[in-house]
Amino acid sequence: MPTSSNASEKSSSALRALSILEAVAASPTPITASEINQKLKLPKPTIHRLCLMLEKEGFLQPRLDGNGYLPGNRLSKMSMGIFCNNEHLKTERHNILQRLSDKVGETCNISISDGSEMIYFDRVETHWPLRVQLQINDRVPVYCTASGKLFLSNLPSAKRNRLISKITFEQLTPNTITNEDDLKAELKRIRREDIGVDNEEFIQGMVAVSVPLKNAEGQFFGALAMHAPSARMDMKKALEQVPSLQIAAAELIETMQD
Repeated sequence: MPTSSNASEKSSSALRALSILEAVAASPTPITASEINQKLKLPKPTIHRLCLMLEKEGFLQPRLDGNGYLPGNRLSKMSMGIFCNNEHLKTERHNILQRLSDKVGETCNISISDGSEMIYFDRVETHWPLRVQLQINDRVPVYCTASGKLFLSNLPSAKRNRLISKITFEQLTPNTITNEDDLKAELKRIRREDIGVDNEEFIQGMVAVSVPLKNAEGQFFGALAMHAPSARMDMKKALEQVPSLQIAAAELIETMQD
């Protein structure tokens, strides 16, 4: 049985590790161990030991050049789990989606990233009989969808280039981008406007637009999108719905901060 002294040390170490995760999650850019130390005022050996442990366990991810830490996959999945599975948030989120869908008259969804794919985890269908059937938990490629390209555009350049280099491009429609150079040019435009578009690139006959969901530090954690058959809504008309999506996105973010 652990002594009270050992239990106290473990508790203190756990709280320090959580404080490090909090500092990394709150930083809009990669943060170094020295910068973490400036915030937390902990002994340098402790900071380095805990950072290495959190990196090994997948909660932190070092930059390619080793200069700073980013949230790792386990930390990202933890934050997504809170957003996706909290019952109060789920109700509020779905109500916001419903109001948005009623306003724009088309199907609306929220998606999150998982490697080279986006996952739909909430959506509200349009009442129109002519609609594209995509379901909750469906996975779609990042390189040819409005939300996927928006996600890529918000990644740090090194991580974005690394992910793009692993994509297997497939010509899904005549409009699908099928090479790295064209995709990077498209992402540059999206990064400037912070609006994702899919002009019949994923499914022929479907257009979509998306806006980002970002936390208080400006970090992307998901995308809010609307899609519609091109027979009913062309790309110009779809872009006219962006202000409504941006208002709904602000409401979604506010529910997380309450």
